[in-house]
Order: sequence, then structure tokens, then C-alpha cells
Amino acid sequence: MMKRLLRLLTELSSRKWVSQAAGSFANSRASRPLIPRFAKSYGINVEEAEKALHEYATLNDFFTRKLKPGKRPLVQETDRLLSPVDALITGMGTIKEGVILNVKGQDYTLEELLHQSPHAQKYKNGFFFVLYLSPTDYHRIHAPVTGTTVESEHVPGKVYPVNDFGLRHMPRVLSRNERLITYIRHEQGEVSVVKVGALNVSSIRYADDAVLPAYERGQDMAYFEFGSTIVLLTENDTFTPSSDLELGSRVKMGESLGTLHAKSTKRPTH
Repeated sequence: MMKRLLRLLTELSSRKWVSQAAGSFANSRASRPLIPRFAKSYGINVEEAEKALHEYATLNDFFTRKLKPGKRPLVQETDRLLSPVDALITGMGTIKEGVILNVKGQDYTLEELLHQSPHAQKYKNGFFFVLYLSPTDYHRIHAPVTGTTVESEHVPGKVYPVNDFGLRHMPRVLSRNERLITYIRHEQGEVSVVKVGALNVSSIRYADDAVLPAYERGQDMAYFEFGSTIVLLTENDTFTPSSDLELGSRVKMGESLGTLHAKSTKRPTH
């Protein structure tokens, strides 16, 4: 009974106007007094922030904060797939004939996740990560590889929560929510960075107000206004995940998720 009630309340609160109202408040000067309490409540390391707390004009200004230089060093090996975000790994594994299996008990097809894009064929037997950002996390999204932008797409959708409850009890949240999808071609293949909006997220924004024609590994790409999720896909037979990663692992932006390699080369061993 309780799960049904929570699901109903979530359905009602997923209306876009609710998120827009929350976003309007977070972008208003009236939200500024909440910044210290917000930071303390979520245990945010304010020493990493680019500016002091009193320098942020609104709650959203703080939430989408940049960090001081050097706070997220990039792994030195250039053949590594970088984590684009600070996050909890809530899903990872090999894609099986175009299906992402068992993300909190639910399966997702690439066709639906990627909005019927022809790019889906490149990933049908690739690898995926689902990376969940809680309000505690740093919320800017960085390029996981150096490469050129092949295509980008904005997919309108709902704003269901992408936390544990949302992923378990709401149908196919990752492919029903609003998404920004960026395809990047790198030396060994292609990756897809799927930015999934969530409850109380007024928008997902590109860092330069537009997708760039190319990115350097670690370059600022975009940011979420409140918590959300990244689905990161690698092209078929171009990636070997790090052996020390598993469901529930925490990663920081710039850390290695595994090794990229061309299809014609032998996969490295770990």
C-alpha cells in the first residue's frame, strides 16, 4: 500500500511545472540563505568549491559550482575512459544485443534510451555504466574522452526521481525522463554520454550554452541543476572495465573506469 502511495505521489510530482517551480526558487535570491544549511545537511566539502559560500548568489549557483583547480586530477594514462562525474555506480555491465539488463531490477533497450537513434547499433554489444549523482555530489559533467562531437540530441520527457526508489518502482525511468545525449568519436571508437534529468531538475545545461564540436578529456561539458544520472555507453568491443569496480562503487570525476582499445587490438588484461 505504501509503495503504491509513494508511486502515485511521484507520478503527480513528476509534472514539468513542479520542477520548473522548484528551479525558479533555487535560481532566486530568496534561496541564498539556504546555502550554508544545504551544504551542512548533505555533508558537502565546501573547501573544494571555487568560491566561498557567501559569494554564491543563489542555491542553484552553489549547486552547479565549479571546483578549485586540481581537486579532480585526471588519471594520466590517455587510453583510460574517465568517469565524467562524481557518482555512485548503480548499474554496469555488458549490453546484450541492444538491451541493458537489470538496472535496479529493470531492463532498458538502447532504441528507447537513445530515442530510436541509428547510433544504437554501435552499442548493442558494448558496455554501460549508470552513474547516480546525489545532492551531495559535485554536479558538473566532464568529457570522458578526447574526441569530436558526432551528434547531440535533446529528448523531452518526464522528471521522475532517479534515486533507488525511482529506478526500482517507476517504469523505465532512464528512458522516460528528459535527456541530453552526446556522441563523441575518439581514437578507438565512440562513446555516448546520456545525461538524464530528474525530479526537481529545472534543466540540464551545456557548460558553454551549446554542445562543442570537440572535447578534451576532463573538459567541462554540462551540469545538472539538482541530482541526476549519467548513462555512459561504449562502442562494441572497444572497452575493458577496471576489475576493481562493481555495483555500489563510488567514483570521482577523472578517475579511470577502464581501458579503451581499438576493435582490432587484443584487449588488455588486468
